[in-house]
Amino acid sequence: MSAGVTSLPEVPEVRAAGVPRLTAGFDLAERLDLAGHLVVHGPLPPLSGERLAALAEGIALRGRGGAGFPFARKLRAVADAAVRRGVRPVVVVNGSEDEPACRKDTVLLNRAPHLVLDGALLAAEALGARTLVVGVTRDSTRRSTERALDERGLADRRGAGLRARVQRNPHRMVTGESSALIRSIDGGPAKPPGRRVRAAETGVGGAPTLLSNAETFAQLAVAARTGVDRYRSTGVPDEPGTVLLTLSGAVARPLVLEAPSGVPLRYALQLAGAPADPQGVLTGGYHGRWLDPAAAHGAVVSRAALERVGGRLGAGAVLPLARDTCPLGEALPVARWLAGESAGQCGPCHRGLPAAARGLEEVLTGGGPPALEALRQITDAVRGRGACRHPDGSADFVESALVAFADDLAAHVLGGGCGRPVRAVLPLGTGGTGAVDGDAGEVSGRVLTVDWTLCEGHRLCADIVPELLPIGPDGYPSVAEVPVPHRALADAERAVRRCPALALRLEADPRHAAGPEAPGRGRRALRRGRG
Repeated sequence: MSAGVTSLPEVPEVRAAGVPRLTAGFDLAERLDLAGHLVVHGPLPPLSGERLAALAEGIALRGRGGAGFPFARKLRAVADAAVRRGVRPVVVVNGSEDEPACRKDTVLLNRAPHLVLDGALLAAEALGARTLVVGVTRDSTRRSTERALDERGLADRRGAGLRARVQRNPHRMVTGESSALIRSIDGGPAKPPGRRVRAAETGVGGAPTLLSNAETFAQLAVAARTGVDRYRSTGVPDEPGTVLLTLSGAVARPLVLEAPSGVPLRYALQLAGAPADPQGVLTGGYHGRWLDPAAAHGAVVSRAALERVGGRLGAGAVLPLARDTCPLGEALPVARWLAGESAGQCGPCHRGLPAAARGLEEVLTGGGPPALEALRQITDAVRGRGACRHPDGSADFVESALVAFADDLAAHVLGGGCGRPVRAVLPLGTGGTGAVDGDAGEVSGRVLTVDWTLCEGHRLCADIVPELLPIGPDGYPSVAEVPVPHRALADAERAVRRCPALALRLEADPRHAAGPEAPGRGRRALRRGRG
């Protein structure tokens, strides 16, 4: 078995445990065109709005993008708002999937795009919508979806009964947030607007908008063909049907797995070639939670069951860790990546998340109990205060790692470290650098360094890159060295040029050049203050 992967194939291997539903026909073709789709799945029966809502209610369909909101309630809320306001609603398929550990929606849009469109078109017909938008961030999903729309004769033309198009956005974590996607469709930046907006009331163009992810619409299309009883014959009673999981981390073969809900988590891990006795399993991806070995061994895959043991289904990403790696050291690059994915619009994101990543590094590099206490204060402070849920999910990731890997934490806080290497098994993109499909939010391999012998506290740098160089109580930058994401590289260069005291430098990141390294006591990559 390999030590792990630092990136996932864009469209990984797909397997099914049991009879495939969403992935039916994948053994026949790499991509099901419209003709192949109809051979595999058959024609789609028409459904009225109320029958569609009753169907979604009957199969207990919840959003599969992470939030898990009941689809029938969302459908009825959009319909009610459209009638009350006398406007046509909009249907949006969220196929963004910008987390490095998730590939299920990418697989569906690349290999079974018509199943996703079936569900979206059922909803559009039921609501009387005249606009359908599919949001994506990868070129492969854009090409496949545009081809599928063309195969159906759908286009963004004036006078068409239904105007359909693909919205291509930058590949960043916050792009997939629902309000960010709606904002980009309206011509704005693909960032959350900074205020809580109910899409069902005011979405695209101010119209009531039904927005859900690709798997949700595909599940709806499957249920429309099978009916409630047959759909419920698979899976657990309270969450019937199948689920799509993306398995990576310390596995022999990363894959997307379709399995009935209620399947033992250890069986899903076995199919991917995970260690028989992992030291922990991350459930729900990078906005998810870690399970310790005992909880992971007894867990089954469903939203409620994972929540009961402290895990999270989220967007279906599952990542085990072997016992020959430093688990908190593995979590640190992810914490940095989450900080780099900030939209830079609110304090909890552009100040809190970088501080949490630095705090975790302080714990790993000899900060002792004071560093651990400071880290916990930071994660508590960012929760519930962001413009979107990115700070909350990121804090959950860090905090659950501290709980799940308590022995490793004690070795770093009270001793000289755990002594194990960091094998970089948690995917962050091609080559482990975090660059996935041209993602501009990942690490650039450069660090911004403050020369304290020259810094005079002019604060111009903080005006240009506040997310990289927060100002401390003394009026000086509170960090000495910070990795620069690709998206901030141009601003970092401008900050270097603008510094009147010539106190800033952009240098190659030695941690990047040297490859994965186990954090050890006494090595402090980030200095605090001016000392």
